[in-house]
Amino acid sequence: MLTLEKFEEASEKVKEVTQETKLVYSDYFSRQTGNKVYLKPENMQLTGAYKVRGAYYKISTLTEEERAKGLITASAGNHAQGVAYAAQCCGAKAVIVMPTTTPLIKVERTKSYGAEVVLHGDVYDEACEKAMELAAEHGYTFIHPFNDLTVATGQGTIAMEIVKELPLVDYILVPVGGGGLATGVSTLAKMLNPHIKVIGVEPSGANCLQKSFENNEVTTLPKVSTIADGTAVKTPGDLIFPYLQENLDDVITIDDDELIVCFLDMVENHKMIVENSGLLTVAALKHMDVENKKVVAILSGGNMDVITMASVVQHGLIQRDRIFTVSVLLPDKPGELVRVAQVIADAQGNVIKLDHNQFFSTNRNAAVELQITLEAFGTSHKKAIVKALEKHGYRPKLIRPHL
Repeated sequence: MLTLEKFEEASEKVKEVTQETKLVYSDYFSRQTGNKVYLKPENMQLTGAYKVRGAYYKISTLTEEERAKGLITASAGNHAQGVAYAAQCCGAKAVIVMPTTTPLIKVERTKSYGAEVVLHGDVYDEACEKAMELAAEHGYTFIHPFNDLTVATGQGTIAMEIVKELPLVDYILVPVGGGGLATGVSTLAKMLNPHIKVIGVEPSGANCLQKSFENNEVTTLPKVSTIADGTAVKTPGDLIFPYLQENLDDVITIDDDELIVCFLDMVENHKMIVENSGLLTVAALKHMDVENKKVVAILSGGNMDVITMASVVQHGLIQRDRIFTVSVLLPDKPGELVRVAQVIADAQGNVIKLDHNQFFSTNRNAAVELQITLEAFGTSHKKAIVKALEKHGYRPKLIRPHL
């Protein structure tokens, strides 16, 4: 069972390996939502995520014999680094099975802590099956990333820190993959103050806990599809499910598109890199039908490779209408390109890319196509630029940018 005594023990133990992640008040999100919003930046941990808490506490409870056998786990990345780092601290061998879709930065950092990495399967569930096979074959001690009460106790230490720093917290938003973090946080939060509401947040494309709640039993999704790779789990933990049913007040699901713009919000307003799974709680802030409440959003991790960051930023700018492309037709004669450019410049638009297609029509004198990719300040500025082009006789057609 999860007990207050064990949570207190874990809270002291994890201090040996965790950074202090004090709450960050967000003026930006508070103004956006009408609540007092605080961020719990677990993305600032040494391993880049909260997972080191549960991994280290779990390993600290193992016998010398269990550690000597070697440790194994399956993870999309953050638990992998937590186990690898904790094993290194304890002088134990660690084998980590990761999905082949795991971002390179998570693979390399896991290796940097001395762990042996095995890539297998497209999602966590397939990697977990492989890890259990290897555990049976070699006698390794398996450290489950979420379906383990001791691991969940370690993760729950986050709630202890939140309540100590913000005793009158009303809501805690917690990302959900398999449910270990949500189990620990919600269970301890209710022990400390039963009035605290704890809301789980899942990707819409991997909503295994929501479906399990609806069916009143652990339910496996046929497939998962989400950019939030850390929460791409088909089945929540059966050992922890009863605790989630008892202590989690609700589950919110988030579409991937919402995570993209949240990444921009975090970078521009808080200068923080937060991975897509960690952004679930930030996106959920706008789905809460409350006001004037003290809300804590747990940023579960920040392990994101640069290529993914670049893609997310580009798509975020497009969604916010800060980058867009228009197609205009113009006669193929000297000076027309300059004329279009001057109209855009007068409207304070910044040209990023031009694609001048003289073969758009067999009659080049009638029309050639010019595709212009522009940078704008936002939706209203974009509309002003389009209106300026229309005013000067062009018929701009909005098309999807190709950057």
